Amino acid sequence: MLVGSHESAVRGRCNRLGKPGGGTILVVETLTPECYEAILSSSAVICARGGRTGHMQSLCRSRGIPVLRIDPPDLDALAGEVTLLPGREAVVLGDVEQATGPAGPRAASFGDIESICVVIADATDIRSTNALTPPVHRANSWFIREEFLCFSAGLSPIDSLRAGTREAGRYGARVAEELCSMAAELLPGQRLIMRLLDLRSDDAAKITTRVPVDAEPNPELGRHGARWLLRERHYPHAFRTLRAHLRDRLGADADRVGFAVPFINDPDEYAGLRRHLGLDHDTSLGVFVETPAAVHSAAAFCAAGASELFVGTKDLVQFYLAADRGNHLVSSVYQTRHPAVLAALRQTVESGRAAGVPVHVFALSADLDHYLHHLPTRTLMMCTAELRHLATGQAA
Repeated sequence: MLVGSHESAVRGRCNRLGKPGGGTILVVETLTPECYEAILSSSAVICARGGRTGHMQSLCRSRGIPVLRIDPPDLDALAGEVTLLPGREAVVLGDVEQATGPAGPRAASFGDIESICVVIADATDIRSTNALTPPVHRANSWFIREEFLCFSAGLSPIDSLRAGTREAGRYGARVAEELCSMAAELLPGQRLIMRLLDLRSDDAAKITTRVPVDAEPNPELGRHGARWLLRERHYPHAFRTLRAHLRDRLGADADRVGFAVPFINDPDEYAGLRRHLGLDHDTSLGVFVETPAAVHSAAAFCAAGASELFVGTKDLVQFYLAADRGNHLVSSVYQTRHPAVLAALRQTVESGRAAGVPVHVFALSADLDHYLHHLPTRTLMMCTAELRHLATGQAA
């Protein structure tokens, strides 16, 4: 199972078209951004390639959609009605009368957590989580990727940004509209953080229609995140338009929407990006720590004015252990509790604490208890569905 489920069995008709089909089970070789709408309408996903922590797998984890990886020849045999059994890590043709899985590990309690930054896919995740009874008061901030906003709004960001300032401005305004709809769901004291655009070249090529995208031999280590933002000529105009639109629509509440820089290595890149975006000293900007270089630069990021640090554990693990997070063949090497990984997380948390800068550490549900007992932090990031399961389990 790449993404688990709290259901003992998920039944549905195989959807091989990659088109939205409510309640179907999406059957696809590889999860890509093109599958975004099909994923959100599916009850489960079965694929032949990928790892636990890919971007689309993270989307599924946010929504509580189980993902099972099976061998490619077995994928060809799936048709009609099938039943996915998360507890057994299996899929069978037709229905299953009874299907129960083993009990999961003890979950951390809310008493162990000070605050939670919830990873979401759209505004409905904020609404449904805020409606939980009893309320989850520790869920005080919400995190969304700019590319997920693009997918939900049907935007092709690179097409828009490469078409000139007018289209870049329209793009920024559309993204701002999506953020405003999310901000409308915030409760008092809650914040929304958008991670700036971070499309790898392979993903960008799949959703771009009008401009060529450079092919890179290793997109994970290529020109994305801060590297791409620094070179994209019209992104600053789009970002200025986005922020102006937020101020016009939200007024003083615009300050409840923050931003963070992805895939960045050192304070020189951080300072250069602030200049590129035209940000003054009073404008806050967070930093994503997801490379070894960023871990060693954590204190310098704080000194350079980073308003908060977000530890992207999924990328950090793959770079520390040289294990592609999307490659199931090295899944045994990809260890979220490896001593080197824990040391990196601890160093980042301590750097932020020494500077008085908040640090949010992403944790999969399986690692929550371990991280809380082995790291000097009580400030975490977690996916929507995992937070709801933790909340409903403790309420029961």
